[in-house]
Amino acid sequence: MKTISKLSMWMAVTALIMGVVTTASAQTFKMTTPIAPGVAVPDKIESSIGTLNLSYGYPSADTVEKIYDNLDRSRALQAYLMAIPIVNQAGMRDSLRKFGPDNQTNVIWEDLVDPRTVELTANDNTIYNFIWIDTKKGPLVLEIPPAVLGGVNDFWYRWVGDVGITGEDRGKGGKYLVLPPDYKGEVPPGYIVLRPSTYGNWFFFRAFLVDGSTKRGVESVKKHLKIYQLSEAANPPAIKFANASGVPANFVAPGDYSFWTLLNQVIQEEPPEGSDPTTLGLFASIGIVKGQPFAPDERMKKILTDAANIGAVTARTIAFKIRSPEAYFYPNSPWRLPFFGGYKFESAPGVTNMDGYIFYYYFATGITPAMEMKMVGQGSQYPWSVQDSNGNPFDGGKRYKLRLPPNVPVKDFWSVIVYDNQTRSMLQSDQKAPSVSS
Repeated sequence: MKTISKLSMWMAVTALIMGVVTTASAQTFKMTTPIAPGVAVPDKIESSIGTLNLSYGYPSADTVEKIYDNLDRSRALQAYLMAIPIVNQAGMRDSLRKFGPDNQTNVIWEDLVDPRTVELTANDNTIYNFIWIDTKKGPLVLEIPPAVLGGVNDFWYRWVGDVGITGEDRGKGGKYLVLPPDYKGEVPPGYIVLRPSTYGNWFFFRAFLVDGSTKRGVESVKKHLKIYQLSEAANPPAIKFANASGVPANFVAPGDYSFWTLLNQVIQEEPPEGSDPTTLGLFASIGIVKGQPFAPDERMKKILTDAANIGAVTARTIAFKIRSPEAYFYPNSPWRLPFFGGYKFESAPGVTNMDGYIFYYYFATGITPAMEMKMVGQGSQYPWSVQDSNGNPFDGGKRYKLRLPPNVPVKDFWSVIVYDNQTRSMLQSDQKAPSVSS
């Protein structure tokens, strides 16, 4: 009884104090400090989400509903934009698994990529090799063929390391050891060690044409590439080589409501340490939490569907009509950089360049410093444009002329490819290669 009496007294005193503040706010007391400008809010505010009504700072029921609808919409849109790289990778994994299991299947375009492969900004000049690797069972060995160019990206689509020409093997081929994020065992000597923050990772590389033919490059890959658990080093299993050339296949992740299902799948599988508390908190605020079912109610499903639609258009707008002058090679030029803010997409050390981040992950695949740094004789450069010299979007019903200066300073090759606005992949037509090259 004493406990109940004390509780009642506290509640009564609190109510009395609140009542005094509400009814006597205009009065001056001995213990009074004037409210500084900007601290108090008016009882009525006209805003972009409608009229907000309050009673001495306390929101009305209709205002509470408006605010939470707006908050959930805002968080869902930001979650969508932040999750684009994760869902991009999830879509890549699902596509690769249609060709064979993780760690055992190299999806290789033995006769190059053509428009039947719907893949973000691929080219038709090199021999692509895509493998999804997973370290849940322990450390994984990658035996890299010589004379290839590639890398490993984690499930958050961050760069883990290069392999091949720009990797530590310097194009001679070598053994790389990919460790699980929670690995605490000994690391044996003789390996180039990669330490991703996720179990699932995308391993990709390109082999090159020799005298215009893919034959020698494909043979070298099939001879030298091996992938196996460290525990299987004495007897590595064979790799399945799945030729994807000419096979209709989609490697582009969905942007509609199913986007959220893929994101939830990754969050459930991967350790939270691979991300950061703010990003995971943003996902949690819309119902995607590790260890919990993703089961939005009808109201939240409607908000998430709307956010996916707006998010897809937002990403396209940033990609096609970006505002930052730093995104262009030259002032008043339509030619764009693939990265601005570097391959880490930073406007300053430790500060993410959000537009650069969103644009790239929506538009392209594969993160490596070799695509951004001026690595003469080794790296790659990727100028691109979605407008003509007058700033108008390209029109498939018109003809255009691209003038290249003589003696383009390239070591291996140059290439010009036309992509489709919708798929961000090779333009589909009766022509096998929508490109010209050296």
